Amino acid sequence: MIRVLIGLGNPGARYKRTRHNVGYMVLEEIGRRHSGTAEREASHCLVGSADLDGVPLTLARPILFMNRSGPAVRALLAEEGAEPGEALVICDDLAVPFGTLRLRRQGSHGGHNGLRSIIEALGTREFPRLRVGIGPAGSSAEHVDFVLGRFPPEERERLPEVIGAAADCALSVVRDGLEQAMNRFNRKPGAEPPDAGPGDR
Repeated sequence: MIRVLIGLGNPGARYKRTRHNVGYMVLEEIGRRHSGTAEREASHCLVGSADLDGVPLTLARPILFMNRSGPAVRALLAEEGAEPGEALVICDDLAVPFGTLRLRRQGSHGGHNGLRSIIEALGTREFPRLRVGIGPAGSSAEHVDFVLGRFPPEERERLPEVIGAAADCALSVVRDGLEQAMNRFNRKPGAEPPDAGPGDR
């Protein structure tokens, strides 16, 4: 059962609302919906908690830079007494079209430096992750500038909807389990969005 939600991003005002900080945004949305507690600093993370229909959740945002997320996640899970499979990692994905969600039980890092760092620190790829599409990106030479850039106006207008859908997905994982959430939220670009479940909004 998932009991820890981890949103990846980069700390500091310079990176706020950039593409690479989508994971932070999703965690903030979940905390807003479910009256999350004020965050405290622990295990190189900002850590809060929320109650989801009686299920206690830990909400954490690593405050080491993205490519050093692994040590923070390892320390957090040790403090929480949680296994990797009990944590859902939420991050951006430049290889996935903007707004598309990809929920997986496990897998490779796919070139994402945050996931790469977590896999190396935990010594396993067996933890669920929710990738939020921010692509398409340009050539590999432009990837750093792309992920650290801000959304253009047309995407910025849709961003609340995308963040909301990702929050719905993460909460569905907790409520309904991975399989049901994957069946509901893994969809092709342009497909009709899933109906919101009770309390998702």
